[in-house]
Amino acid sequence: MSLNTPLAERIRPENLDDLLGQEHLAGKGSILRTAIERGKIPSMIFWGPPGTGKTTIANIIAHTVQAPIYQLSAISSGVKEVREVLEEAKTKKGVILFIDEIHRFNKGQQDALLGAVEKGIITLIGATTENPSFEVNSALLSRCQIYVLKPLGEKDLVHLLQRAMEKDEFLQKKKIDLKETAALINISGGDARKLLNLLEIVCDAGGDGVAITDTYVMETAQKKIALYDKSGEQHYDILSAFIKSIRGSDPNAAVYWLARMIEGGEDVKFIARRLVILASEDIGNANPTALVLANAAFEAVNKIGYPESRIILSQCATYLAASPKSNAACAAIDNAQELVRKTGDLSVPLHIRNAPTTLMKNLGYGKNYEYSHSYENSFSPQEYLPKEIAGTKLYDPGKNAREEELRKFLKVLWKDKYGY
Repeated sequence: MSLNTPLAERIRPENLDDLLGQEHLAGKGSILRTAIERGKIPSMIFWGPPGTGKTTIANIIAHTVQAPIYQLSAISSGVKEVREVLEEAKTKKGVILFIDEIHRFNKGQQDALLGAVEKGIITLIGATTENPSFEVNSALLSRCQIYVLKPLGEKDLVHLLQRAMEKDEFLQKKKIDLKETAALINISGGDARKLLNLLEIVCDAGGDGVAITDTYVMETAQKKIALYDKSGEQHYDILSAFIKSIRGSDPNAAVYWLARMIEGGEDVKFIARRLVILASEDIGNANPTALVLANAAFEAVNKIGYPESRIILSQCATYLAASPKSNAACAAIDNAQELVRKTGDLSVPLHIRNAPTTLMKNLGYGKNYEYSHSYENSFSPQEYLPKEIAGTKLYDPGKNAREEELRKFLKVLWKDKYGY
């Protein structure tokens, strides 16, 4: 390969043994590895964050089973390109069609693949950063296995950097001294491809024999790295700024980063979905209307499409930014899940168990349950948690007008039990 070939491509693994992370898929005895070793490859969709190995695994599969592979990007390809590949595939055997960003294909484009997948003309491998249950139509989804890729851990990312330094002939010639890796890993956000691109940038910027430290990486990154990549590889950086601006109650910054994403070609449905999540995670019961508006915006964006959807997104983003904030609902489920992991499967108290049969009633299921509406203010102070964790407060209302009302209401009902 030439020096013009990106570092990530120059050291791309060619077999599963060299793949970092994804042990649940590539490890000995895993379902996918077994299928590859047997040469029986189903159509499949890889779902995971950017830079976790989706394209790499697709290429490893094709290399291992010695199958011809065609690669398309849903960003730049349409029905025409798909049909051209399908026509060519009819003259060959075992063709693999890899489609990156498959979630960006519309229903018509996805439908064009159905017949070929059903007839075995191609083995489809799709890659997506979005939940395929939402973005891939059910007919195509039912014909594919879904494999979830996990984010790479710090250990894997450090190993990847060391491998690049050891195996890439161009970096070897530069005699680079890799002293620190924290800044490289933090800036890349767990994206292996972005990590290698950044490594190559800082190596090129420093010339032969440069010592790569965290300080040097930060200084170089500020000068060299593009603020937005229209191919979508760096959209998470801008998305992070967008979300944090809304969380920080700055509608001006929020609409600026929104414009950056729109001008960069970001999928408007992707943006709308993030706003729905934010409305619950960062605003919650401080302003319950935020979730209603965000969900309405999501539905409207799906119906209207670009360019008019930019106005809907602007309305939603500025409203959410100007809303009071609370992460109490998010903290509550985090606390509850942590408690479940610590305490395990505690028994449901007998008095609130379901008792649909005589045997269950005889065993005490539902006995002494107090039907709330039979009591004053539709409330009975009975215990609803397992006895081992009785009285544990998991939801702590936020310090805002709406949730202070909820706090006062709960305090009247529960007195001092939960410390409201």
